[in-house]
Amino acid sequence: MRSRPEAGFSPVVLFDEEGTINPYEDPDASDAIEGVPVERDYSRMLQLVRQRAIRELWLALPISKEKAIHRFVMDLKNDFVNIRFIPDVRSLTLFNQPMVDLLGVPAINLAASPITDLRVLPKRIFDRLFALAALTALSPVMLVIAVMVKVSSPGPVFFRQKRKGIDGNQFEIYKFRSMKMHKEEAGKITQATRRDPRITAVGAFLRRTSLDELPQFINVLRGEMSVVGPRPHALEHDDIYKDLVKGYMHRYRIKPGITGWAQINGYRGETDRIEKMMGRVKLDLYYMQHWTFWLDIKIVVLTLWKGFVGSNAY
Repeated sequence: MRSRPEAGFSPVVLFDEEGTINPYEDPDASDAIEGVPVERDYSRMLQLVRQRAIRELWLALPISKEKAIHRFVMDLKNDFVNIRFIPDVRSLTLFNQPMVDLLGVPAINLAASPITDLRVLPKRIFDRLFALAALTALSPVMLVIAVMVKVSSPGPVFFRQKRKGIDGNQFEIYKFRSMKMHKEEAGKITQATRRDPRITAVGAFLRRTSLDELPQFINVLRGEMSVVGPRPHALEHDDIYKDLVKGYMHRYRIKPGITGWAQINGYRGETDRIEKMMGRVKLDLYYMQHWTFWLDIKIVVLTLWKGFVGSNAY
């Protein structure tokens, strides 16, 4: 209220019947918070509302407190006070989602994509045009890389692997092959490490410069990926981290990207410690929460300006 004085609201009293404010943790908060008196008696609270002609009563409560909400509404049904419910859904959702209209009924998204309306249209158009321009301009470079990959070691030019896309729909991601052909144990994917013997000389250069990612513009053109978004991980890694890192699977509520907010902030390459994955996911969720089309443009510009080379890419 104090940060928005132009709205005309002024705090009068705070009701804390259940003793949420612990006086042992903050002795000064037992009677007042920043000069606002704290009331813990329900009858006294109703009396204050009527005596001081309080016009607004805001119930900032968890949605499980239905009885407390109903109690206030019924006891003040004949009083001209605006009672507003501000639901606390933080325990159920990752973000403070806005209210949406669902068939004429107000609803709060507890777990849904934060980017679903017409705002995403410029992103879709940009993705297709940028991918088409990139593939056209870089086709000679990609042809040279393809020849180098083929000559470096036996095997296909492209590395293909199943990844999760938007809403968990699987697709096959394309990369230039950077490793020698080898077999992995069933259900296990070994991440590339520094001086990994599986990586070819050509592959090491491609990975260090991120040129191995160029074929993913094909995925963007096909609508499976976006230019900017959370990086998709191997399915085996999804199975590992989905229960270890809060919000991990929420990243798949939007299309995965070739580059992203996490990548330009240093989270590229191997995630050999859970702290690295937590840091990456935190930045991915920040991007989703604060997404705008111009944030995408900023990330693309920073990716080009900083270059694709990273100390963690190997």
